[in-house]
Amino acid sequence: MAILLSLAIIFTELSLMAFGGGITILPEMQRQVVEVHQWMSAQEFSALFAMAQAAPGPNMMIVPLIGWHVAGWAGLLVSSVAKFGPSSLVTILVLGAWKRFKDRPWRRIVQTGLVPVTVGLVTASGVLIAEASATNWQLALLVLVATLVSMNKRIHPLWILAGGAVLGLLVA
Repeated sequence: MAILLSLAIIFTELSLMAFGGGITILPEMQRQVVEVHQWMSAQEFSALFAMAQAAPGPNMMIVPLIGWHVAGWAGLLVSSVAKFGPSSLVTILVLGAWKRFKDRPWRRIVQTGLVPVTVGLVTASGVLIAEASATNWQLALLVLVATLVSMNKRIHPLWILAGGAVLGLLVA
């Protein structure tokens, strides 16, 4: 029961912090799950994240996987409701006001100011996953090449993921 309560508290907090998209909370999610509660290793977290990204659906499919890993079906349910419920309610409540003020100068200023914050949070998430995945210099090189390819070529991310998986098996 204590684990379910911990999952509920952690993912409710993360839900309300997920500003700019779910991926922005990945560093704090990893810190809570790996460092604070020690429910899994950084490599296990990274593997769950990769699996979640490969699956169809929202990019936060890692949340139910963490819940499942930690506490089975009950953990999956609690973590999912805690992560997706609060932010959905806030979105519904704020959306009306946000639309009502669509022509106000302050709204454009707020949106412009939030872009670098979101970019920074997404970059931090990428670095966190890269550090957990690159356990030797060959895998670090593979992460770097995959990052450069995804930034400079118009290749579907699943092809990059598949290619990285195959090469990762060869060098690991």
